[in-house]
Amino acid sequence: KADLGMLLGGEVGPTGEALPKPDILLLSYSGCFTYMKWFELVRQKYNCEITMLHVPYQGDGKISRNMRDYVVKQLKENVIPSLERVSGVKFDIDRLREYLKESAKAEEDFVQVLQSARHRPSPIDGFFGAVYYMGPIFTAFRGTKEATQFYEVLRQEIEQRLRAGKGPITPEGEIAEEKYRLVIEGGPCWTSFREFWKMFYDEGAVVVTSTYAKAGGVYDFGFRHDPDYPLESLAEYCLGGYVNLNLPQRIDMICKYIDEYQADGLLINSIKSCNSFSAGQLLILREVEKRTGKPAAFIESDIVDPRYFSAANVKSRLDSYFQMIDQKRAAGREPPCVVSSVST
Repeated sequence: KADLGMLLGGEVGPTGEALPKPDILLLSYSGCFTYMKWFELVRQKYNCEITMLHVPYQGDGKISRNMRDYVVKQLKENVIPSLERVSGVKFDIDRLREYLKESAKAEEDFVQVLQSARHRPSPIDGFFGAVYYMGPIFTAFRGTKEATQFYEVLRQEIEQRLRAGKGPITPEGEIAEEKYRLVIEGGPCWTSFREFWKMFYDEGAVVVTSTYAKAGGVYDFGFRHDPDYPLESLAEYCLGGYVNLNLPQRIDMICKYIDEYQADGLLINSIKSCNSFSAGQLLILREVEKRTGKPAAFIESDIVDPRYFSAANVKSRLDSYFQMIDQKRAAGREPPCVVSSVST
């Protein structure tokens, strides 16, 4: 919706400048029908061809050799030749290897930043803050030296905050007390991002990790781009994205996060515009509650359509959820997770 709105609204980018018209559209399709219709409409607008990379879903919970070979074959026989023909530039596999080397460096630092939230207090917010951290590596800067430098500096800054015992930074300053540690499944509400975030940090709620921060790669489970196997590495990356996992894998991942990050529970933000994320979330909620014994809650909103975000309803459900966590602690005689950050 946002992309098409931009096209119909004068093709003006975030900087106020006109965006260049595409010569070719590259669609990586892994089962979300929205992408198919989206790119059909963009093609009609610009009258240019589409090259599609079809990525099989991990229905059996693993990446098979046939799946990897299938994606590599498409890269060799369809994607690369199409891009060469349209651009007039010959594919250089050694240049790709250099990009993959830089990607692996950035991925290592990125994981260290995300996993810093295992500590108390967490120096980052693994959802609202992580969307800023994931930006370069999930978009146009992947594989560049600038991205590598960004994540080196970010890691150093987070490690300093960790040593100082500081909590996450919010739009209104540092969180003084970490009262609740949460895992979030689902995407953010971009159209009401700050208002949504404020509902958390006003209550001392910190998201220690989120599945959305893994939508562009589950690096914290060991994947790194490998320059020795460039096309195979790209194939495994596409096959291993979070929304390409089956439900048992997603449930296992969330349960592992709750344990490793000492979370108080799971919050699911079910978004209307992405069925790849939202399908099966009630099953995820029930299974995670059953396996971890931690309380879970369910809210509904959207990533781009403000009509689906009701601040009053979301706030009411969050307040009820925080009360549920308090009651769970009281029943189990658990001490509250209140950690004061160190001020300097």
